[in-house]
Amino acid sequence: MTSSEYTASTGRFDTMTYCPAGRSGLKLPALSLGLWQNFGTARALATQHEIVRRAFDLGITHFDLANNYGPPPGSAEENFGRIYAQDLKPYRDEIIVSTKAGNGMHHGPYGDGGSRKYLLSSLNASLGRMGLDYVDIFYHHRPDADTPIEESMGALATAVHQGKALYVGVSNYTPEQTRAAAAALAEHKVPLVIHQPSYSMFNRHIETGLLPLLDNIGAGSIVFSPLAQGLLTDRYLEGRIPQGSRAANSSVFPDRQVSETYLARARGLQDIALGRGQTLAQLALTWVLRHPQTTSALIGSSSVAQLEENVAAVGAADLTTDELDAIEPYAVDGTLR
Repeated sequence: MTSSEYTASTGRFDTMTYCPAGRSGLKLPALSLGLWQNFGTARALATQHEIVRRAFDLGITHFDLANNYGPPPGSAEENFGRIYAQDLKPYRDEIIVSTKAGNGMHHGPYGDGGSRKYLLSSLNASLGRMGLDYVDIFYHHRPDADTPIEESMGALATAVHQGKALYVGVSNYTPEQTRAAAAALAEHKVPLVIHQPSYSMFNRHIETGLLPLLDNIGAGSIVFSPLAQGLLTDRYLEGRIPQGSRAANSSVFPDRQVSETYLARARGLQDIALGRGQTLAQLALTWVLRHPQTTSALIGSSSVAQLEENVAAVGAADLTTDELDAIEPYAVDGTLR
């Protein structure tokens, strides 16, 4: 398929909600597409094309990557680069592409962490794999105890000053580390625009520390794993872990058993979702997006049908006070520990 054979839907911006990232001028779609586990070499490139095209047609303008996404590391960026060249290049000014560095990418002393050497060389490599001149957002993927935050943030600021990134952010930083990162970036006159933490009904650690801090420093958030790696869907409600599912290959249930505590809470949430005319996944997305500090939620999709189900959450009615109260006994932090 050549690029001329794909034309984006003319109504692509009509139903998606776009929210500012903190006090910046950058707006992100309420749902962004994460290319973490479904865009490596294990999935057919044709399927990846279909998901990205449909996402863009539904108003998802933001595609979130990292240097080590795949598997293997680097393959998600390479595949996205192919999709971009074939389908999205004419729309470069209408899309947001983000990438990250900070987790292990390759062997040796310069393939992990937060050093200036690693972050800037990784960004150059990411741009090469994707065929881009710049990314819209460049993140430090996680804090590095062996590197001063000032060095890591100085590298992010250099990326902005060189025109290789328009905005910068951090991921997996504690509130204290986030405050220090924002202060370090301010020395270079570069704002910390966004933080990417994990957040879901079963993982609520950001509510008491990070979200108030983001308000204070003027940054937004884009939350990952809002569906708890699939556990906030109806896939596990019968008490079995399907072979080949994400949970079957993770450490969430090390004994491969779905706990009674999880089942009781997930089934309770399912009942509330059905009462709203939603799926459990849609309710989970509506719930994380209720915070004004939540600029966007990252969704991963293995099929167009799954993508469309999740995007339907954007048009849902706001949760009422009574519904939020009903959810609270089931949305318990630490459910999956």
